Amino acid sequence: MPLPLGFTGARLDRADQMRTNEAAFAAAIADPRATCLTLDGIDFVPGASGGLLWEPLDPADDRALMLLGIDDAGAPRFVREAAAGARVDARTRTVMRLLPLLSAEEAALYGGARSLVDWHARHRFCAVCGTPTDLFRGGWGRRCGACGAEHFPRVDPVVIMLAEFEDRVLVGRQGGFPPGFFSALAGFVEPGESLEEAVARELFEEAGIHVSDVSYVASQPWPFPSSLMIGCRAVAKDPALTLDTTEIEAAMWVDRAEVRAALASDMGAPFLAPPSLAIARYLLEDWAGL
Repeated sequence: MPLPLGFTGARLDRADQMRTNEAAFAAAIADPRATCLTLDGIDFVPGASGGLLWEPLDPADDRALMLLGIDDAGAPRFVREAAAGARVDARTRTVMRLLPLLSAEEAALYGGARSLVDWHARHRFCAVCGTPTDLFRGGWGRRCGACGAEHFPRVDPVVIMLAEFEDRVLVGRQGGFPPGFFSALAGFVEPGESLEEAVARELFEEAGIHVSDVSYVASQPWPFPSSLMIGCRAVAKDPALTLDTTEIEAAMWVDRAEVRAALASDMGAPFLAPPSLAIARYLLEDWAGL
């Protein structure tokens, strides 16, 4: 990949050894170079130059600190848990309007912090016994004081794929997409299936096509709230479509010239392409040879 995919490429040492060493974690908090990412709920607050806003640790703020890692200069970077009662909306559109203000590395740093804060906001109680839990491991886990259960942040695997048939690929749209917008089809991996099986199942369920020769292309963390997008290709056995209209509003086969026109935002393109942060765009660019 010539450039990092959206939300990848953070140059930050995750410092796992500090997460498990209470003395090292305390020393990181006491480091005068330590900074904390400023968030509004889970949305970032733009700094003076439009990028992320990092501020010195505020001793008056009693919210728990979570260690994101150590930057190239050796300075610890933290984020705090969301305030009690803060609005944590994983589908907020506010952040989508602000993301173009960030560099690729800042977007990656923010994406990881956003997913972590969101997870803690949604997992304040033990899934085993229901008792409130406490942060531990530098903020990368929660522990139940009642039953001893330990809980750790998770990501949800999602397959996102282009089906091919005779030099064309399939793109589709959901009803909530902007007018004219089409993208690669996608779906969550279910328990008990491989990535290849998930690709085949989703394409059959949503578009009614049978595929073979599933291959991996690339992956991308997607912090809305915390998914791992696994980009794939597959070869369709027949182009006839039978859409599940509860999932897909419309779908169509497009050739390379049409994909290139959409990626170039040509007025005559048959659809609007996904934004640069999305792996769906990378899949289309890769397939189109761009």
